[in-house]
Amino acid sequence: MGTARSVAKTGDAELATYRRKRDPARTPEPVPKRSKPPRTGNNDTFVIQEHHATALHWDFRLERDGVLVSWAVPKGLPTEPKTNHLAVHTEDHPLEYATFEGEIPKGEYGGGQVILWDSGTFECEKWTDREVKVTLHGHRVEGRYVLIKTGERDRDWMMRRLDPPAEGFEPLPQIIRPMLAVLRDELPRDQDKWAYEFKWDGVRATVYVDGGRPRVLSRNDRDVTGSYPELRGLAESLGARQVILDGEIVALDASGRPSFEALQSRMHVTNAAQVRRLMTQTPVTFLVFDVLHLDGRSLLEEPYVERRRVLESLELSGPSWQTPPHFEGDGDAVLAASKAQGLEGVMVKRLDARYYPGKRSDCWLKVKNLQTQEVVIGGWKPGAGRRAGAIGSLLIGVPGPDGLEFAGHVGTGFTEKMLRDLEAQLAPLARADSPFATSVPREHAKTAKWVEPTVVGEVAFGEWTREGRLRHPAWRGLRPDKAPVDVVREVPQ
Repeated sequence: MGTARSVAKTGDAELATYRRKRDPARTPEPVPKRSKPPRTGNNDTFVIQEHHATALHWDFRLERDGVLVSWAVPKGLPTEPKTNHLAVHTEDHPLEYATFEGEIPKGEYGGGQVILWDSGTFECEKWTDREVKVTLHGHRVEGRYVLIKTGERDRDWMMRRLDPPAEGFEPLPQIIRPMLAVLRDELPRDQDKWAYEFKWDGVRATVYVDGGRPRVLSRNDRDVTGSYPELRGLAESLGARQVILDGEIVALDASGRPSFEALQSRMHVTNAAQVRRLMTQTPVTFLVFDVLHLDGRSLLEEPYVERRRVLESLELSGPSWQTPPHFEGDGDAVLAASKAQGLEGVMVKRLDARYYPGKRSDCWLKVKNLQTQEVVIGGWKPGAGRRAGAIGSLLIGVPGPDGLEFAGHVGTGFTEKMLRDLEAQLAPLARADSPFATSVPREHAKTAKWVEPTVVGEVAFGEWTREGRLRHPAWRGLRPDKAPVDVVREVPQ
């Protein structure tokens, strides 16, 4: 076996597989000639190379008897003892590979970029057919690690850190719920104490990056990673960094503005083949406006200005992700610019405010150019003419202290596709009685088709009436990222 061979074997003999897989005329990788005596060392060199191949991974290599014994570790070296990472034993590499960086041409074995991520020396504590235990002394990595064979195949190994993590290290949380803002109808007076960001017409998302892989959660904790493959590139660009990013997923209309209507076609889709088609038809962009955790350090208690400094240091800019600008001081100018550009409004954030997970705080304010309200569908009324028997308008409500409070009906703003989607989603939710805790006017109730109040949507409207109804509401679309419990009556404070 390549991993625990006898020291009596020559290193050169162990490179046969390496040579067979590479043509020195087609790859920049070092391929020592068979006639040339192999390099020898002190059996104390290690190297970790970040390898952007078909799937991002880290190649972990230990010098042994004139070669580099190698494992591919998909998520990088574990940072704490509780975590085991898969390590796939691969062919031995020549010692010359310890300094290799470069681009392996596409189509060649291991095609992709290779980056020298860390290197240094190691002390060997144990080396057998089934277990390799070492202490690493690198620029980035320091500590004891063990590789353990887990199956009968030579390639099946796992890697574990034996030492505790560095002092102050905090593991990546499984979930941090997004901080929420309070609606205001005007900007604060002390504008110099606030930062201003444009408000984007999309859906909130928290992206957890670990080992170059993303996990994307919606505001109601749904895992929507499969719906937005564009974010794989963002995660890969971060390499081995562990990070949690807060932001908004948007789709652009024909004029290049964020469009909630355009995003609708992406929000409900989980089928992989359909998602791939929609990526071309309706691409999305993740606009990152906050960072909550980075490389073992929680940033929740840091003020906005520090989190923003850290975020900008990450230089997140790519084909499907951007860090939009923020502005300090002159909120009037930012609000005016948002109106001129046809944007939804502005987010206003106190410069000295920490991040409050899952809470609605007046340290974050939203000032809208367009009034919108999330609503829960409690029923529908049949249409007339060609829409006879189908949805003509929706009966909508907002949760109150005693249950769902009737907030009016909406019959405009629908496309034919929206109506078809609504009919398919509401049909299995039919019920015999009204789900509203407050009375529904007779002109609506007499023909209403009631449904279980589980579907959330969004409307634009003119104002709230004294009776608690929405004046002139227009449908904007479904909100599968929200649950009824998330819906609150949006009235400026």
